[in-house]
Amino acid sequence: MLKQAVLQPSLLFFPLHPSLPGARASSVVAFSQHRQWRSQSRQNNRNNNNKVRCAVAANEYSSPSLLEQPTFVAKSRRPAKTTVIVLLTIGGEFAQTETTRELDDINGMNGPTLQLKLVSADLDQTGSEKKTGAAFAHEAKLGIGSITYEATFSVPANFGKIGAVVVRNELDNELFLKDIVLKIDGDDSAPLLFDCKSWLHSKFDRVFFTSNKSYLPSETPAGLVRLRKQELQILRGYGIGERKKFERIYDYDVYNDLGNPDSNPGLARPVLDRKSEQRSATVYVPRDEGFSEVKQEQSLLKLRSVIHDLLPSVEAGLVDLRMVGFPSFTAIDALFNEGLPLPPQDSTHTCRTIVPRLVKAITAGAQNILQFELPEMVDRDKFSWFRDEEFARQTLAGFNPLNIQLVTEFPLVSKLDPSIYGPPESLITAELIEREIKGVMTVDEALEQKKLFILDYHDLLLPFVHKVRELEDSTLYASRTLFFLTQESTLRPIAIELTRPASSKQPQWRQVFTPCWEATGFWLWRLAKAHVAVHDSVYHQLVSHWLRTHCCVEPYIIAANRQLSQMHPIYRLMHPYFRYTMEINAFARASLINANGIIEQTFSPGKYSMELSSAAYDKLWRFDMEALPADLIRRGMAVEDPEAEHGLRLTIDDYPYAKDGLLIWSAIEQWVADYVGHYYPSPADVAADSELQSWWTEVRTKGHADKQHEPWWPSLNTQADLVRILTTIIWVASGHHAAVNFGQYHFAGYFPNHPSIARANMPVEDAEEDDLAAFRAKPEAALLRCFPSILQAAQVMAIQDVMSAHSLDEEYLGKDAEAAWTKNPVVYAAFERFNGRLRVIEGIIDARNADPRLKNRCGAGIVPYQLLKLYSGPGVTGMGVPNSISI
Repeated sequence: MLKQAVLQPSLLFFPLHPSLPGARASSVVAFSQHRQWRSQSRQNNRNNNNKVRCAVAANEYSSPSLLEQPTFVAKSRRPAKTTVIVLLTIGGEFAQTETTRELDDINGMNGPTLQLKLVSADLDQTGSEKKTGAAFAHEAKLGIGSITYEATFSVPANFGKIGAVVVRNELDNELFLKDIVLKIDGDDSAPLLFDCKSWLHSKFDRVFFTSNKSYLPSETPAGLVRLRKQELQILRGYGIGERKKFERIYDYDVYNDLGNPDSNPGLARPVLDRKSEQRSATVYVPRDEGFSEVKQEQSLLKLRSVIHDLLPSVEAGLVDLRMVGFPSFTAIDALFNEGLPLPPQDSTHTCRTIVPRLVKAITAGAQNILQFELPEMVDRDKFSWFRDEEFARQTLAGFNPLNIQLVTEFPLVSKLDPSIYGPPESLITAELIEREIKGVMTVDEALEQKKLFILDYHDLLLPFVHKVRELEDSTLYASRTLFFLTQESTLRPIAIELTRPASSKQPQWRQVFTPCWEATGFWLWRLAKAHVAVHDSVYHQLVSHWLRTHCCVEPYIIAANRQLSQMHPIYRLMHPYFRYTMEINAFARASLINANGIIEQTFSPGKYSMELSSAAYDKLWRFDMEALPADLIRRGMAVEDPEAEHGLRLTIDDYPYAKDGLLIWSAIEQWVADYVGHYYPSPADVAADSELQSWWTEVRTKGHADKQHEPWWPSLNTQADLVRILTTIIWVASGHHAAVNFGQYHFAGYFPNHPSIARANMPVEDAEEDDLAAFRAKPEAALLRCFPSILQAAQVMAIQDVMSAHSLDEEYLGKDAEAAWTKNPVVYAAFERFNGRLRVIEGIIDARNADPRLKNRCGAGIVPYQLLKLYSGPGVTGMGVPNSISI
């Protein structure tokens, strides 16, 4: 069992005891019930239209002032017309059914589908909440994918400003409420907008605050104070009970459902509370965090189809070849040219329609095949993956450009305990470096001129080497890879050190490999690069991608929903950058990072994958270094320079990730500064915001509880503090995630470029003479044995293909304004400036990619660096920066 600190990133997410909800109602059933109810209700409605149902479920609104009959006493009244848009998405999954949606039957029916009650922002003369008017909404228009309902209120002249509306769904099925627009006759001001985008459970009251104006806690209109507090309490829940599918409760718990020891003792995984929770078919996610139907179909359905239908078919077809590798590079090419035959199962026919990029039929009705699209880098240059210069270029412009760092001290020394892991000094010596750089300078001169860079996976991986080697068909080393910076701002790899620590059975083994011009040395160098590429893939997926984006962003989301009212300006700023993340993380927990899931089956650490991710969190993660400028400075890739663009001077000027990323970072920072400056004129306003301070406190003390006492947490006392905190979160959710996610298939789809697992040791490690003779006779075979098996390659390539794709309704950074932003002229003007800056950035990136002087992004056969281009069409494009972590 691990120490508590090791697994603390699991202190992030989901409510205790997720429920086992049944399948969602299909549209056919839902609309059938809708028709039956309406046909029975027309006559009753004439007699009972003013009746209000008072049965309120637990944890929802039970305020008498919201449920009593309207008791307006003022003589002067103004009619108010309300338009309600309900999307035709009952249950959220019917977009995948083949129903014809026979909706003509329900046109013109007048049942009280929705009850609406207006809430005044003001108190009455006695200091009490004003009695609210109520009305039933009736269908006015059936549109494509939506129904428009209308309700008319008689509003007293002294009712004051309308600050909220309480909505009750009187149907037996949940509905998705898009928005509500309210216009009062005789009032020349803009209509009131309630931007709901929320599921309404049957017979539950829900409050929605107007989007026209945001309020800090101290500015809350008196008539809304109670509702503001009550809504937050509902979202927090009470920390007990089993979560139900329809609930909106946000709470924290540990990752104790990744293992499944009840099914198989071998599927037990260490957890903080030393008790694995029983796994269920679904993982609880607050109801409004679910995907849109388009995104369900474009992303989640594809992932589910690949994992639950396609990959089992592939495994069934390769059952006798589960651990068999590729016999030749021609066999690897066949994945793209010919594909793998699939067993004749119905699921593969379904996959053909859901993931047509992957599943094809040779002819109509013929055998289905799994055939991969050729990744762009191999399409441009089939042998690029083999070259040293491309190996080095991808540390700056590949799918994991976050790990390269400047060497500032020499010799290279481990920080691990030498009594356990052996001598801390690296075998990469000054003499070796000077030999490899042909004596153009000494090591001291190279350090002074900032010429030496390193990929250092030594200390993180070394404690896992022996654990991983005990797994079937997997191996691991710790590694250090040294690069030299050329005059053209390109990197040249000059040395790789691989280490196996000592054990009770074996002494320590380590060796340094260098580029070589003789055959044996060349192939050993090529094999060493393959192992480093595996380490880079492992670190990319488990740390740069999963840990630093998906995992560590979720506490910000939970804390925001628990502590920031939906009328709070910062909640409304951050909400689009949080959208869909909890849903995709729940899916990952159920099918990707779970025991014996895709990650464990296809990446070298196997069942230790999440343990490794947790160790990285413990050793490496700190919030203040997640800001792009701070991260670059920490790695020695930039220094502060007031005269330079963005206040930073890059150590390698042609560093595409940093160059493009800083443009986006700066644009986000200015947008956030404009927004924050509007709502917080002084530092005192920031310090006095009780909800904001509670949010930031909870992020530290609950979301990242094991690190709550670290001195590096930023304070939150000034506007500048708030701008830096929010910019960091938005950058991680948008730019950082896009940079490490949407290039996965481009750079790892041809797996020899970035294999996810190594299955064979270096031929020279404890080698017998027969093994060495076999290596010398056919070195290519040694490389192929190191690569993933056929099954592992097919599994990881299929997942990377789907995860690299954008959905049709992708929400891109800075493209569309939120409804609440458009209602404030100052905020909307700031957003328009943000949008304009991002469109200029697109042109700058295009110009950089066409500049032949920039060797790391332009050249023969080189894939341009487009991962931080802001916008993209749907599919696998290798570009596009969504607002949030949604895939």
